[in-house]
Amino acid sequence: MPPARNRRGGHGRPGRTRRPPGPRRTGRPEDLVRRTAFDVIRAVETRDAYANLLLPSRLRDRGLTGRDAALATELTYGTLRGRGTYDAVLALCSDRELRRIDPPLLDVLRLGAHQILATRIPPHAAVGTAVDLARSVAGPGQAKFANAVLRKVATRDLDGWLAIVVPDHGGETARLAVAHSHPAWIVSALRDALGPDRGEIEDLLEADNRRPRVTLVARPGRAAVADLLEAGAEPASYSPYAAVLPEGDPAAIDAVRDGRAAVQDEASQLVALALAAVPVEGRDERWADLCAGPGGKAGLLAGLAAGRGARLLAADVQPQRATLVRRAVDDRAGVVVADGRVPAWRPGTFDRVLLDVPCTGLGALRRRPEARWRRGPESVAELGPLQRDLLRHALDAVRPGGVVAYVTCSPHIAETRVVVDDVLRGREDVERLGSPAVLAGLAPGLTGLGDGPYAQFWPHRHGTDAMFLALLRKGDAPGG
Repeated sequence: MPPARNRRGGHGRPGRTRRPPGPRRTGRPEDLVRRTAFDVIRAVETRDAYANLLLPSRLRDRGLTGRDAALATELTYGTLRGRGTYDAVLALCSDRELRRIDPPLLDVLRLGAHQILATRIPPHAAVGTAVDLARSVAGPGQAKFANAVLRKVATRDLDGWLAIVVPDHGGETARLAVAHSHPAWIVSALRDALGPDRGEIEDLLEADNRRPRVTLVARPGRAAVADLLEAGAEPASYSPYAAVLPEGDPAAIDAVRDGRAAVQDEASQLVALALAAVPVEGRDERWADLCAGPGGKAGLLAGLAAGRGARLLAADVQPQRATLVRRAVDDRAGVVVADGRVPAWRPGTFDRVLLDVPCTGLGALRRRPEARWRRGPESVAELGPLQRDLLRHALDAVRPGGVVAYVTCSPHIAETRVVVDDVLRGREDVERLGSPAVLAGLAPGLTGLGDGPYAQFWPHRHGTDAMFLALLRKGDAPGG
């Protein structure tokens, strides 16, 4: 007899989030809930789609709400997060190598494994619904194969499988990679980024596998936090413009639907607020966001600038992203399609510059779990020259006495302090400011950001994305 199924939650392993209820009997001829999760997962695999952007539209298009929408969301994100662990289990339960299984069928098996190992759905129902899905996407023969594999998966609970599939060789990195469903190179990179606190690595990996709270921002001059609280949100921890939505669809809130408020991680808000909080001498009229798409930080900065009589210029190299920025800033900022490395402005034009550079996104794995499977370590090397070029041009764009905020949604040291240190090496006209102190001035209870001069947010400490911030003041050139 197989061991009893594990019912504990909150361990941060794949799928160990708040568990949804079992499936409802809807009488539909086809299980739209699982089909929706499957379709989004396939789009992530084949079209590089982002689940957090695609899933809401699929739910609306198919009329899935309430418990059905919650289950589709859990199955989608849980399967994407747990893929590494589930693949290790499936490899032991299949008589075919995983690379020889047709990709759509393999995604069905992953979806089935998640239902069996990480939800309260009864094993027989989880197997049955997955086999039905396999039949609809791959045919009767493949459905028989799926049934055989998933029945084997159902013979143990997740802890029972982890005791078998976690390698007893390859060291701690290999163990953590399988147990917490992260590629080994990401485990190593995150441990290095923690530095002297590398003993927190397991807490960090667990935090990456928890479904994040939905955090909202009330855009200054257009909405107030009180509006969000009246709509059912709760107070946030740090940002004076933030509120947390415990449940429900953000788009159901009038302020969000109208663009006066938006979904935005609290760390993302705080790095923009930090740029606005640093004192500058003299003129403070021209602000810039040089990698502004899709517009979250620009929407916040535009309102802050307008409240001080300043004006934000938001730029993005991609026209589609610039369109999103225009929606976020309304008429409170100028928006241009421009490459920060080939600027459409003169040197020394701006008083404040935000530079949120393209990065691997390793700091947002809670919200974009597919990113961990989409990139490899070569991505870090590929992005490095772009990040350095953009920072050099941002420093040229700001006037003496002005401030640049270098930001990434990645804690990887090769994308954060190494980039800043490389660009500033040999330069005597740039001062590193104490970013943790500036942030603490905005939120007195905010600690654990590092000793400075740079600041690093962490999911397991702050409940936010792992945003990095370097505040840099431009000085006069030597001899100037």
